[in-house]
Amino acid sequence: MTQRTWITPSWLILLLDLGCSLIAINLALLLRLNFDLDAYAKYPLTNIMLVVFSVNLLLSLFLRTYRGIVRFTSLADIGRISCLNIISGIVYFNVDASNLLSEAKHIFPLSVILINFFISTFFLLSYRLLVKWIFKYYGSFKNLNRERAAIYNTGHTGLMVRKAISDDPTSEFRVVAFLEDKNAHAGKSLEGLPIYAAQKEQLVKLVRQEKVSVLIIADEQLEATRLNELVEDCLSLDIKVKKVSSVANWINEGTKSIQLKDINIEDLLERSVINIKNEQLSQELKGKSVLVTGAAGSIGSEIVRQLIRYEPSVIVLCDKAESPLHELELEIAEKLTNIPIISYIGNVCDRVRMQQLFEVYAPAIVYHAAAYKHVPMMERNPSIAVMNNVLGTKILAELSVEFGVEKFVMVSTDKAVNPTNVMGASKRIAEIFTQSFNNQINEQYKKTGPVYGLPPTRFITTRFGNVLGSNGSVIPRFKKQLESGGPLTVTHPDITRYFMTIPEACQLVLEAGAMGQGGEIFVFDMGKPMKVVDLARKMIKMAGKEPGRDIQIVYSGLRPGEKLYEELLNNAENTLPTYHEKILIAKVRGYSFSEVDEKVSQLIESAQKHYLTPTVALMKKLVPEFISKNSTYEELDKDRIKM
Repeated sequence: MTQRTWITPSWLILLLDLGCSLIAINLALLLRLNFDLDAYAKYPLTNIMLVVFSVNLLLSLFLRTYRGIVRFTSLADIGRISCLNIISGIVYFNVDASNLLSEAKHIFPLSVILINFFISTFFLLSYRLLVKWIFKYYGSFKNLNRERAAIYNTGHTGLMVRKAISDDPTSEFRVVAFLEDKNAHAGKSLEGLPIYAAQKEQLVKLVRQEKVSVLIIADEQLEATRLNELVEDCLSLDIKVKKVSSVANWINEGTKSIQLKDINIEDLLERSVINIKNEQLSQELKGKSVLVTGAAGSIGSEIVRQLIRYEPSVIVLCDKAESPLHELELEIAEKLTNIPIISYIGNVCDRVRMQQLFEVYAPAIVYHAAAYKHVPMMERNPSIAVMNNVLGTKILAELSVEFGVEKFVMVSTDKAVNPTNVMGASKRIAEIFTQSFNNQINEQYKKTGPVYGLPPTRFITTRFGNVLGSNGSVIPRFKKQLESGGPLTVTHPDITRYFMTIPEACQLVLEAGAMGQGGEIFVFDMGKPMKVVDLARKMIKMAGKEPGRDIQIVYSGLRPGEKLYEELLNNAENTLPTYHEKILIAKVRGYSFSEVDEKVSQLIESAQKHYLTPTVALMKKLVPEFISKNSTYEELDKDRIKM
């Protein structure tokens, strides 16, 4: 139900202003005459009142000084009132100089005009400020039961957030202090509220003196490392942390529409914003047909969203998942983009269907994100992992060369490095195939001229770790477990993973694809790895619970094929820098394409018959560093390890 608030009618404000003006001119005359009532009575008071009333009425109507809401009196209102009194003083002076009302004496002496200016201004502002003060303290009295909050940011945004919260009668919070990193501000006040330094001891003082239970982050530029420190300190003191939604959004909608959101784990794991530095990226994509496989997945769909800004001629969304693909199509349609979006239902393992795609849409750039990625599931279904991740990549790679695709960018995984599971090994085999294929067609191009009459297709691989919020990843799973009251399941107390946001990963995929000249495996700077159990504890605390007391953490044991630590580079590999500090080139050993092609064909033949152990054995021959962990296929490694 909407809460109604009393707003004084404009006509009443106008009458009060005119009344103040009449009282002010009379007081000015009396002060000028030292309260000599006989001398005062000799003035043409009726004419004076008439002039003052008329002048102030006309100026009030012209300057609209009566239109403002009194309790929200601002500097603009003060400026208009001052302007009114200055102009009226000028009018009085001219009336007096022209002797229109009396030829005998000055009825508006300069001293009276000056005294009237100060008295009138004082009256007009005083009752406005008095009303504002009454509403402020009445509101404070009403808000005593609201949660006491501090705002992190003493700048313009912090002040706007404070005003928005104070002016919102439905707000849950009452701002009682500000927080600032600069120690020089500590101990001072802002708009009557104390400023505290954003340090642990000052936070303790803030809780003790101001009884603060909520910290509102009003700084959009705050780095994740600093945000982490603040959140850690606040969680230890049972202070909830919230952040202001995008300032641009709520300012456009009006200050009362401010929205506060809980700090989530993604905010704490995000790193500095990625800046696309390759200006050729736009030139490479603009006006060209682009194919994205696995387009309905977490990575594929974000690649599609980012591709739109580069204005390709058409984007083909290829996936076999009908409903997610339909949802993505609707989402893009709502953006009212002029770029044609083609939803193409198809399995990358179906060569005929993929060939139709290439024949009809002739993609110039291919982003291959289609893959099976769940480690335990692929460990139980190795033939399917090979079919999708290896055969699918092989079919697309061969069609890309046949139809003259300029670049083929494959999305790989850190699990392809020293793989301990079938999924990682299948992606490593896909990397080996595309890299050796790239080298083969380049050699042919140099010796015999263009392959199929076109320059050779350049194959580029991008390799990174876990992405936040992807389908089936640990964070959405933890959130569901928290909602159901726990427990949170972690496979091992020491398990460690790299994390990256989906937009960040996809930006780097596009960037690496643009800089790649063919044959490279690009690895991304994933930041510092994080223990999954620490992630679980932090998420529990951020939900206002205590780990081990309110929500339990249960260790379920390593899953088939899972390893404790992920790697981005093989032990025998090294890296070369690129112009982008977050993208490195992995130097890997080369493979003979004829040998790889033969072994991959044998592997696919075994997978098509859905042999399990023989298929994994062939994978281990292709990837000698593939040593199974916590898997039924460890038996295959015994003889290899002895050797």
